[in-house]
Amino acid sequence: MPIKAVAFDVFGTLVRIERPTRPFRKLVRLLGEAGRERQSDDGARAMSNDLDLRQAASLFGGRVSEEALLALEADLHDEIQSITLFPDAVPTLAALKDRGIKLALCSNLAAPYGPPVLKLLPVQPEFCAWSYEAGAVKPQAAIYRYLCDGLACRPEEVLMVGDTLDADMEGPRQFGMHGYHLDRRSAPAPGAESLQSLSEVLRLVDQH
Repeated sequence: MPIKAVAFDVFGTLVRIERPTRPFRKLVRLLGEAGRERQSDDGARAMSNDLDLRQAASLFGGRVSEEALLALEADLHDEIQSITLFPDAVPTLAALKDRGIKLALCSNLAAPYGPPVLKLLPVQPEFCAWSYEAGAVKPQAAIYRYLCDGLACRPEEVLMVGDTLDADMEGPRQFGMHGYHLDRRSAPAPGAESLQSLSEVLRLVDQH
């Protein structure tokens, strides 16, 4: 069955943060210093709900001073301003669009990061499966179902690519999609299914 849509992870795949400040991680640390016990699902909860920093603080049920919240919001602004596109992102998206392939984004991220990413992309996706809108995080099956429903495609018609093995290759494959791992940092081992560049996605679409 031919590929009708390609879904991309965002951070580490299409874009990178040049000056990371990690405000949500800092928030959890501050809450811990104030006496709140850290939970194993803190990250997933922050990314699967449509929340800003202040709302996340309320969700986690801890106390953070107004001064600390203002500092975190400044960190968030600085981090968002430092988001840049990888050089291979736009040419790949444009080439897929020219071929009539539907484009999508599928990413685990907190709500403040979604709109700035879209503003960076001159080629706009048909659908965004943001974790905070899907109410689920990769590699949970619910977010892949949300993606396929949004694209009006069957799982086997969707190719997913991203820089995290379980979220972008193994999880999608278990759901019935074509998942591929992007590893920009090292040469692939013989027989490995990792990609080194987004440009390789065009070859994969032709192969299926």
